[in-house]
Amino acid sequence: MKNWESCKSVERNPDKVSGEWIFKDTRIPVSTLFENLKDGASIKQYLEWFPGVRRKQIEDVLDHEVESLKEPVQT
Repeated sequence: MKNWESCKSVERNPDKVSGEWIFKDTRIPVSTLFENLKDGASIKQYLEWFPGVRRKQIEDVLDHEVESLKEPVQT
């Protein structure tokens, strides 16, 4: 399971967007990034569609995902 608390560009608050992980200082769920990328959107398009999100935040989230894939298997 990913430890999203270690990603500085996201936050979770039960009073915002039903407690989903969101980009810090926004109400935009992180899941929207992955959904849009999956559907073929570019990062440039995503930034246009969700102007509250900064490119650095997207890079941090993607880096976090990459690093989580490198974590050793726990037995």
